[in-house]
Amino acid sequence: MSTSSPEAVKKLLENMQTDLRSLSMECKKKFPPVKEAAESGIVKIKTIAARNTDILAALKENSSEVVQPFLMGCGTKEPKITQLCLAAIQRLMSHEVVSEAAAGNIINMLWQLMENGLEELKLLQTVLVLLTTNTVVHDEVLSKAIVLCFRLHFTKDNITNNTAAATVRQVVTVVFERMVAEDERFKGIVEQAPPVQGNTNRRSVSTLRPSAKDAYMLFQDLCQLVNADAPYWLVGMTEMTRTFGLELLESVLNDFPGVFLQHQEFSFLLKERVCPLVIKLFSPNIKFRQGSSSSASPAPVEKPYFPICMRLLRVVSVLIKHFYSLLVTECEIFLSLLVKFLDGEKPQWLRAVAVESVHRLCVQPHLLRSFCQSYDMKQHSTKVFRDIVNALGSFIQSLFIVPNGGNPAAVSAPAGGSGSGTQGAAQGGPGTGGVSGNLTTQAAFEYRGTWIPLMTVSVQGSAKATYLEMLDKVEPPSIPEGYAMSVAFSALLDLVRGITSMIERELGIEEEAAAEFRETHPDQEWQPQQGAHLVWEEMVSACWCGLLAALSLLLDASTDETATENILKAELTMASLCGRLGLVTPRDAFITAICKASLPPHYALTVLSSNAANLSSKAYSIQGQSVQIISPSSESHQQVVAVGQPLTAQPQGTVVLTAKNIQCMRTLLNLAHCHGAVLGTSWQLVLATLQHLVWILGLKPGLGGALKPGRAVEGPSTVLTTAVMTDLPVISNILSRLFESSQYLDDVSLHHLINALCSLSLEAMEMAYGNNKEPSLFAVAKLLETGLVNMDRIEILWRPLTGHLLEQVCQHPNSRMREWGAEALTALIKAGLAYKHDPPLAQNQRLQLLLLNPLKELSNVLHADIRQKQLESVLQILQSQGDGLGPGWPLVLGVIGAIRNDQGESLIRTAFQCLQLVVTDFLPTMPCTCLQIVVDVAGSFGLQNQELNISLTSIGLLWNISDYFFQRGETITQELEREEEAQQKQAKEKGETLNRPFHPAPPFDCLWLCLYAKLGELCVDPRPAVRKSAGQTLFSTIAAHGTLLQQPTWHIVVWKVLFHLLACVRTSSTTADKEKIESGGGNILIHHSRDTAEKQWAETWVLTLAGVARIFNTRRYRLQQLGDFFEAWEILLNHIQSAALSKNNEVSLAALKSFQEILQIVTPVKDSDRAGDALAAMGVPPVLIDPLSASGPGRPLVRSDSLVERLTRYNGAELQAPPPGEESALEDSALWWSAWNTWYRTGTDSTRPPSGPTEKLSFIPSQPFLTALIQIFPALYQHIKANFSMEDLKKLGVILHGAVSVPISSDASPFILPSYTEAVLTSLQEAVLTALDVLQKAICVGPENLQVMYPAIFQQLLLFVEFSCKPPQYGRMETKHVANAKYNQAEWVALNYVPFAERSLEVVVDLYHKTACHKAVINEKVLQNIIKTLRMPLGLKYACPSESTWKLAVSSLLKVLSIGLPVARQHASSGKFDTMWPELANAFEDFLFTKSTPPDNLSIQEFQKNEAIDVEVVQLISTEILPFANFIPKDFVGQIMAMLNRGSIHSQSPSFTEAEIDVRMREDFSKVCFETLLQFSFSNKVSTPQEGYISRMALSVLLKRSQDVLRRYVEDERLSGRCPLPRQQVTEIIFVLKAISTLMDSLKKTQPENVDGNIWAQVIALYPTLVECITCSSSEVSSALKEALGPFKDFMQPPVSRVQNGES
Repeated sequence: MSTSSPEAVKKLLENMQTDLRSLSMECKKKFPPVKEAAESGIVKIKTIAARNTDILAALKENSSEVVQPFLMGCGTKEPKITQLCLAAIQRLMSHEVVSEAAAGNIINMLWQLMENGLEELKLLQTVLVLLTTNTVVHDEVLSKAIVLCFRLHFTKDNITNNTAAATVRQVVTVVFERMVAEDERFKGIVEQAPPVQGNTNRRSVSTLRPSAKDAYMLFQDLCQLVNADAPYWLVGMTEMTRTFGLELLESVLNDFPGVFLQHQEFSFLLKERVCPLVIKLFSPNIKFRQGSSSSASPAPVEKPYFPICMRLLRVVSVLIKHFYSLLVTECEIFLSLLVKFLDGEKPQWLRAVAVESVHRLCVQPHLLRSFCQSYDMKQHSTKVFRDIVNALGSFIQSLFIVPNGGNPAAVSAPAGGSGSGTQGAAQGGPGTGGVSGNLTTQAAFEYRGTWIPLMTVSVQGSAKATYLEMLDKVEPPSIPEGYAMSVAFSALLDLVRGITSMIERELGIEEEAAAEFRETHPDQEWQPQQGAHLVWEEMVSACWCGLLAALSLLLDASTDETATENILKAELTMASLCGRLGLVTPRDAFITAICKASLPPHYALTVLSSNAANLSSKAYSIQGQSVQIISPSSESHQQVVAVGQPLTAQPQGTVVLTAKNIQCMRTLLNLAHCHGAVLGTSWQLVLATLQHLVWILGLKPGLGGALKPGRAVEGPSTVLTTAVMTDLPVISNILSRLFESSQYLDDVSLHHLINALCSLSLEAMEMAYGNNKEPSLFAVAKLLETGLVNMDRIEILWRPLTGHLLEQVCQHPNSRMREWGAEALTALIKAGLAYKHDPPLAQNQRLQLLLLNPLKELSNVLHADIRQKQLESVLQILQSQGDGLGPGWPLVLGVIGAIRNDQGESLIRTAFQCLQLVVTDFLPTMPCTCLQIVVDVAGSFGLQNQELNISLTSIGLLWNISDYFFQRGETITQELEREEEAQQKQAKEKGETLNRPFHPAPPFDCLWLCLYAKLGELCVDPRPAVRKSAGQTLFSTIAAHGTLLQQPTWHIVVWKVLFHLLACVRTSSTTADKEKIESGGGNILIHHSRDTAEKQWAETWVLTLAGVARIFNTRRYRLQQLGDFFEAWEILLNHIQSAALSKNNEVSLAALKSFQEILQIVTPVKDSDRAGDALAAMGVPPVLIDPLSASGPGRPLVRSDSLVERLTRYNGAELQAPPPGEESALEDSALWWSAWNTWYRTGTDSTRPPSGPTEKLSFIPSQPFLTALIQIFPALYQHIKANFSMEDLKKLGVILHGAVSVPISSDASPFILPSYTEAVLTSLQEAVLTALDVLQKAICVGPENLQVMYPAIFQQLLLFVEFSCKPPQYGRMETKHVANAKYNQAEWVALNYVPFAERSLEVVVDLYHKTACHKAVINEKVLQNIIKTLRMPLGLKYACPSESTWKLAVSSLLKVLSIGLPVARQHASSGKFDTMWPELANAFEDFLFTKSTPPDNLSIQEFQKNEAIDVEVVQLISTEILPFANFIPKDFVGQIMAMLNRGSIHSQSPSFTEAEIDVRMREDFSKVCFETLLQFSFSNKVSTPQEGYISRMALSVLLKRSQDVLRRYVEDERLSGRCPLPRQQVTEIIFVLKAISTLMDSLKKTQPENVDGNIWAQVIALYPTLVECITCSSSEVSSALKEALGPFKDFMQPPVSRVQNGES
């Protein structure tokens, strides 16, 4: 409820009336005047209330009267009344109804009470209410009120004293607050400029407004009082203390700084009154020296007085804090004094309060900056800021050095303080040292035996003083041990924190402004304000030495984790700030300090010691006191957490790391992590230290360069406690993060980091030289990590990074070092390629090549492990980034292809894996210009001789590549041609000629030529397997993909590739070594057909020749369009001939196969040839192609076909068919005759028998070879038959005969002759017959003039027929019969010619069948020749080598005669057959009555079969010869008849046994002969005398024969007695008897004139003999005899005498 509300007013009126009534009651008896006054007062109040609307204003107007009764009441001096009145007056005051006059009256009344010593507390209360509720009291009244309070302060009563002191303080505040309020009110009004200020204060006051004036007068008098002078305004003061005065001054200065800064009058007071006062009061402290009672201090009064000194320092603090800008000079004095008070010779309490004051300054960084600007940066001025810092430093040092400054360490250093202490301290917040239980060691500093505990003195950043607040103490307090140190320590930390945060904040603002400026004005340069930078730099320069000295000492002495942490933090922030300001020396100094603290004491690390030397040479003097940079003390009471080995070249003992070392290490990591950007050159220090720590802790680099706790390195020297073990992962993590954070560094800082790492690495390498100790890989690992995280700007650090790794690390002799160098380098390259750059690598070729270049450089390193790493990474790059390599392909391929034969297999194998991957997956993604490189690289793998399998597989890759060319021909062509145009343009601009292999050929063709050239090189590799594989591939690619080549390119292929290759192979083959190669590498066995170099080269020759031939065959049409096809053809034939005549069966045979191929002969493969075919299927080795000179053979190559044509070709439109109309591309007869000549030369040379003695056995061609040779003829003949002459036929005959005569080596015979008994022809023999067959067929359908060749063919065939009985001779060579040859001896075996001769005979018969009537055949007496030839087997009969021969001869003779005899009869008159008949007769004779005896083992069945053959011959005679006897010479017929006669009579030699006789008698034969004779005896068709003559002859023979048989039978029968005669003889006699009966019938039928009288006589003469036979015992004979005797009845008639022809 406010005092002005109606209710409040009403209440007030009521209360006042009540008070007055109470007053009147009290005074009724003793003080009537008062009573009256009270009553009139009641009336007065009522009146006012009734009359006025604004009651409060009316009351205030009449306040003097209203107050009067109460004042009178106070005058009674009655306590009760006085109290009542004072309460009433206070109520009026609180409602602000007291006027100025009333107030004056009230004050006067209070003064009286004061003087009477009444109601002192009530008085103070009333004054306070009066002054605080309103502002009516001014000037003298006010001063009186204030003096009243002061007077009460100095009473004897303690309570009053204190209350009065409080009231004075409040009143003084109120006075100044009024002034502030007044200033607020007049703020807007423009004031007149005050008159010029004079020296006295009087004049100046006049310009002040009322409240200000009061404040001024009050403050002036306070100064007077403190200075022990009389006051001007506070009249009536009786006494005053300095301490109270100083307190009041301090509170005014502290609470109302604005007043002094805004009003000149007040500023004047500060300068003129306060400062001199302070300086004057300080004097005893300045002069005092502890313990010196010299005459210099005359009176003991001058001894420093704690209360005043302490208050003075407080005033000074306020002055400096608020009025520094006004009192620059004065502050300089104050600060210098303050610094002096820290002096060791001053009393302890004085140093303590001074240090507290300094702390107060330290928490005000802006103030410190002002000092720096005002003093340190001015010439001829004290370096105040530097002195303050140095003084703090000296102070801290002095505490460790002053003998009574601390306890001996031994006393209170707790024994066995374990790690839990430090942890406890850390948990309990700063400095909870001894609080957190008896487990913890108290936080303390300890140095060289001095132990100083550390207390919590203030919260960070605020200077809460202890002794500066002891306003009640009169005697100097005792300072606890360690207090001063703790304050100084806090001051130091706050100073660092304040300065650094202030400067960093301002730097931050400036950087933001700079960034903003750059955005808005991108074209202009940002100009920072120089002033600010200068101040910052000056501040740092001024303070860093002192700070570093103090902090290093404290760091060394600290035993508390938190304190250590704070010190390190201070050093770290200073280092960072120096870095940001570019102050290198201080930055390095702070970093060196941290580094040294991280390492074990006295650790020899050159980087640090050299740096420290620079510093220690500067000893800084602080007004004569020198500050040393203290080196760490060795005896440290720290907990040891790790023992390890120092990183040195020479092995040394172990070193110890303490918990503090690890803590420092973490700070170091933190520094590098957060402030890497400002480290610059001091990265070197940081990294060197880290490297050593990492080494001592035994961390080893792992994947990606991160360090992991390694195994115990080299023995048990590294010992880690569990405490540090748990820390290690954290440390290694921070280490990694430190390098990860390098991505936030700017480029310059990054370079500093890289350079530092490189030089570290160089040192580590120096150390690793010449010993096998594990090297320190820290630097290399971290280079890798740094590179990996800075991929986005890899360009700027790539060269230094990779350069160092390549040139230094990868070449290092220490393998571990090397390995890591390569690991780092390859990891970087892989990461670089995998990183998603912006723009992507595909569009930034330069960057890509930059990244890949080091990979290529690695190829120059000779160490295999490095190359292995290089290749493995290539493999990984291909697997992950193969698609995007683009322009990087040449580099990658270069790396893959950089293989040498002196490298190990594994390297080559890895490289090859890469190549395989490239060929299988990446050909389409690479630029076509790289394809040639791929070909070269694949070729180089083929040529390396370390690993055969790789050579072979690489040839397979070349095949795959060629396939790829084929499939993508169109796109490759287009791309290459574009590229070519661009290059030509460039070349033209530079005025050079374009230089690429095979130049005039189009680029795509050149690609093929390069491929062929590579394969060609491989085809003459020393290793047979490679040659073989390469050859097959070369020819397959040309065959499969040759269609893509342009016409002129084929010229190059033929001359430069194929013929060149053939020539090389021929040369190598003919000069190859014939020495036997022992089994191959290891336990590989070599087949005997490949056990000499010569044989291996032979295989190559085979393949090459076959391949070239195949190309000539398949690409014939294409090749024939080349101008010089005929020359090429000749050369090819020449090659074939030389191969065919080589003394190697395999080569020669294959040459013929090739010959067949180019003649387009496809022969059916027979089993016996399979072996040869397997060889032919193999393939063939290539040759270096001479790069074509432009002036090479042939015309310049012209692009003949348009692109359209080529496109159709890619689609397979052009097959190798000749255009319509040209039936065969080889119709050109010149080519064929050339081939015939080759064939003839080859055949002649190879079949010519050796002329010399057979001892030096020359080469004898093999059967398959001869077969193939002969097999070529038929096809060849088809093309040359038109001009094939008799001469040529003779040549052919010689070759055929020669070929058939060649013997076989005995070891081959089992393959060629299945067995002797089988009648199988060898392929060769078949071929020979086929050749002749082809000829005769050609003659058959050919023109008339060809038929003269028939006899020649017969002659040739008949020659062969003779082989059946008389095998041919091969020179003078001895051959064994095949049955007697031993397979394992190198003998020559004559073939079994029987089947061949027999087949030839069949051919003869067949041919004669067709040609018997031909003129030439008749004229040349072919039939006679046939018979003549057949005489030999027929005559030998059983003596023939093979039984089948004479049987075939007989059947053939029969067939030939059946055709030939009619012809012979036809031409009987011409006499052309005259000579044939005797031959024929002899042939029959020789055969039917052979001189050779049948073999003993001949079975009866066999004998009967043979007999049947004889019978056939006789039948031929009876059907084909005898009926035509009149056309046949008589003597021939006679011979035949005699022969039949001889056959029909059983002739036997007496030596036969009974059984043999039975078998050997040719019963059927005899019978047939007899029948034939009979048949020709009586022919009722006798038409000529000649025939009759034959009949007669036959008959007489028959009868003679019958007579003989019968006689012999009778005789035998008689001799045999009871024994039956042999079955055969019985049969014969029966036959004879039957014949006789037949004859009798015939005679009956015959015209009598046809029968010769002679005959009758003979017939009748038989009769007696027949009668003699009657006695025979055989019933069969008897019945036959009966029949024979029957017809004789016709002769049983008397003879009639008739006259005939005149005779009787």
